Amino acid sequence: MLRIRGLALGSLLLAACGGSKPPAEAPAPRAEKPAAAMSDADPPAAEPDAKASAPSSALPKECAKKGSTCVPPRKFVEKLCSGSYPSVALYLFANKSPWARGYLKGRTKAWNASGGASDNTWLEFDEEVLVLAERKADLGGMQVSGGGGASYDALRWDGSCVTLSGDEMTLEKAPAPKSSRVEWRFLDDNVQGALRADPAVNDAYLARRKECKGATSGEVSSKCVKADDRLSAEIVKFVRSGGAVPEPTKVP
Repeated sequence: MLRIRGLALGSLLLAACGGSKPPAEAPAPRAEKPAAAMSDADPPAAEPDAKASAPSSALPKECAKKGSTCVPPRKFVEKLCSGSYPSVALYLFANKSPWARGYLKGRTKAWNASGGASDNTWLEFDEEVLVLAERKADLGGMQVSGGGGASYDALRWDGSCVTLSGDEMTLEKAPAPKSSRVEWRFLDDNVQGALRADPAVNDAYLARRKECKGATSGEVSSKCVKADDRLSAEIVKFVRSGGAVPEPTKVP
């Protein structure tokens, strides 16, 4: 009797197993999408060009097309000489700029035929200037003194524009070029910061601050005047020796 019950129980278990679902089959391998063929005609996508998206500089770096002397574009010169941009003057003198240099043949009164402001001071013998434009002898009915050769618009180290006749200026480099005084207080903050990174300029700046005690106009001591001259000389020396001047924040 027990044996019959065991057989019956075994039959029930087999029937239950026989009714279970068969194991699921493994899914068929998924067909991979064929990769697109790469050819020379289909280069990879280029990354965004940072230079293309960056704003272009407002200051020229290449010679104007016209004329044999390397000068900036005329429109830029007109804007430059109608305002006051001392830091731009340093920038144009620096950074291995291509602009032609001129040198004074003698002491000359400053004037500006472009109609812009002129400080009516004197340019000294062998003073260095940047040539901005060549002019014909007749300047709108005003004849330039001297021979009938070309005259020039030029930029001084202090940022002022002047007009010089061919008899007053030469393109031949002077043995020991001079410069007009560079006024520290008129320079843009970022330009001052770059100049003070030079130890010699910074020492001259600190000496000037000590002697002049913050004075920017009016009567000052002879020591202050000498300190001013030294600071200007160190700035010019720095630029002439290849020191980099950043693009000023105030531009034409």
